[in-house]
Amino acid sequence: MLDLVKEYAAKRLDLLKMEATEKSSVTAGTFTFLAIAAVAAMFFLILLNIGLGLLIGSYLGNYAYGLLIMAGFYLLIIIIVFLTRNSIKNAVANKIIQSLNS
Repeated sequence: MLDLVKEYAAKRLDLLKMEATEKSSVTAGTFTFLAIAAVAAMFFLILLNIGLGLLIGSYLGNYAYGLLIMAGFYLLIIIIVFLTRNSIKNAVANKIIQSLNS
């Protein structure tokens, strides 16, 4: 009987190790994918914004004006995010709590 308990404990420990390995490898893979996607998206957004700034500037006759308009647009976004930071924090915290309870 004692041998069965020892064997069960050893197999249970092996199962826990395999589950932990699986979860950590999936997490590492997901993190790597998200990091690569984030870098690619940032390059895309930077180049898109430079292009839009130059396009607006060409319509206005001065490239600097177009780039300043794009900078002003992002300053407006930063101000809006700063003013709504508490509601953003609460919404993210609530989503995390909901996902952990599911």
